Amino acid sequence: MALVTVTSPLAISKISPNLPREWKRLDIGTACVVFAVHCLSLFAPFQFNWSAFWVAFVLYVITGLLGITLSFHRNLTHRSFKLPKWLEYSFAYCGVQALQGPPIDWVSVHRSHHKFGDSERDPHSPIEGFWYSHMSWLLYRTSISKTCREHNNVGDLKKQPFYRFMQRTHHLHPIALGVLLYALGGFPFFVWGMAVRIVWVWHITWMVNSVCHIWGKQAWKTGDLSRNNWLVAVLSFGEGWHNNHHAFEYSARHGLEWWQLDLTWIVVRLLQAAGLATEVKLPNEMQKQRMALQPLKNC
Repeated sequence: MALVTVTSPLAISKISPNLPREWKRLDIGTACVVFAVHCLSLFAPFQFNWSAFWVAFVLYVITGLLGITLSFHRNLTHRSFKLPKWLEYSFAYCGVQALQGPPIDWVSVHRSHHKFGDSERDPHSPIEGFWYSHMSWLLYRTSISKTCREHNNVGDLKKQPFYRFMQRTHHLHPIALGVLLYALGGFPFFVWGMAVRIVWVWHITWMVNSVCHIWGKQAWKTGDLSRNNWLVAVLSFGEGWHNNHHAFEYSARHGLEWWQLDLTWIVVRLLQAAGLATEVKLPNEMQKQRMALQPLKNC
């Protein structure tokens, strides 16, 4: 399989955002939350203990793997497989605890990203600058909503009372978790289980938007800047095989080669073996041949 690397990532990273700045309540609130959580995480070295560390690690897996990558991304956004509603909602609730917004918002933005990939209407493309694609796009949500006609692409979620309820109350659930952690382990549990873990999951998720559209290798003709990046894949439970994902966005498996570690896919396979995940979608050999940069062997 042929692999090509991006030619000039530094040129991309120097481009400035062109979207109009409209500081509305959503943008101001997002900026305040992002700033506050980062500041709180600075207490981590002074509040370290092993119990707090392991609480953060377990919540990283629960909210990052089960919540964001498995639920928000592969299940809700791309419908790569089906789950019983009780399990779908449970995993989605884990995603709400990652403090990345409610499922309706998250899914809407990501569907727009695939529809308008690396164009002027992409919500977070590095053509607007590295830091824009990494995190500052979050502060342009008012403009992005107008440009992408946000929420017009999530009718399947808006029909369900659970997701409408999460849309109204999503900010309350992480607060409740923070109170519980403080009650269980004091300030160290709060700092590590909330601030450190949230910042860690944030930046790993954002690296898929930024790093995986600048640095890495391409194996498929996707017509965009998406790249496979092994380091991001390790940190993000398989999401870093991003060129694979853009080639076959419906696929429940992102690490398509045997050596491409994809922990989320392993969980999906376990759920499938238990009879909980059904209608699991994967690309077939004909689809791979059509998308390959060069003809595949043994197809």
